[in-house]
Amino acid sequence: MKIFLITLGAMLTFVFLMAIGAIVNKKVLKGSCGGLGKIMGDDCMFCEKKEECDKKEKFDV
Repeated sequence: MKIFLITLGAMLTFVFLMAIGAIVNKKVLKGSCGGLGKIMGDDCMFCEKKEECDKKEKFDV
């Protein structure tokens, strides 16, 4: 039980520090362009760089 509490405390500390880092950086969280939908063959309708992705796919062999 002692090891579990130490591990839980360490994990919570790291999560807290990562949250503080995200707040300090002031970067907006965003998903990847395509993500799993791209693997399944779905089109990414909401991607801001859709034209760049289309151009990149044409040159991929």
